[in-house]
Amino acid sequence: MNGFHEVVFPLDVGFGASGGPERRTDIATLSSGHEERNARWAHSRRRYDAGLGVRSFLDLQTVLAFFEERRGRLNGFRFRDPFDHCSCALGSVISAEDQLIGTGDGSTTTFQLKKTYGGLYAPYERSVTKPVEGTVLVAINGTATSNVSVDSISGEITFDVAPDEDATITAGFRFDVPVRFDTDQLEFSLSGFEAGDIPSIPLVEIRL
Repeated sequence: MNGFHEVVFPLDVGFGASGGPERRTDIATLSSGHEERNARWAHSRRRYDAGLGVRSFLDLQTVLAFFEERRGRLNGFRFRDPFDHCSCALGSVISAEDQLIGTGDGSTTTFQLKKTYGGLYAPYERSVTKPVEGTVLVAINGTATSNVSVDSISGEITFDVAPDEDATITAGFRFDVPVRFDTDQLEFSLSGFEAGDIPSIPLVEIRL
């Protein structure tokens, strides 16, 4: 049965990957020359090629074993996006006040981790479903709290006691992207690798 394996794609290989978010937009050009644009997807979907991260025969063997254990495209897994894997700017220190994740109402105890992109015109909120265990920091009205449990599989945080009404709830964290292989065949060549040819290892984000 297909499913999701809570295991991270080899980090040494993954951090050499290329890729990023993809969106789908329909564009119709009218006879006047004006355009009508419609977003087909409410959320972006990330695609990567981890082939650039393969730098040795050991890397090839590691990826091959990982691919076989996932049964190709059958089972998903975690991938650490080299360009976007934390609540703050890359190189900065994670803070409990990095991202606004909700406002208290006096009764709600569970909130979803999320990351907001932009802010001036149309900020985009992305749900974070695969936080890295042990990295999540949470604050209420700017004061860090430990009276909260974190589900590293779903990205939900649950307070022991519901935050007060209008309380600002923020969080900082590292996170992975849920992906799967986007191929059922990996093609490696020892002669090609020695000549500098880069194998293709396509990955695509999945919804859980």
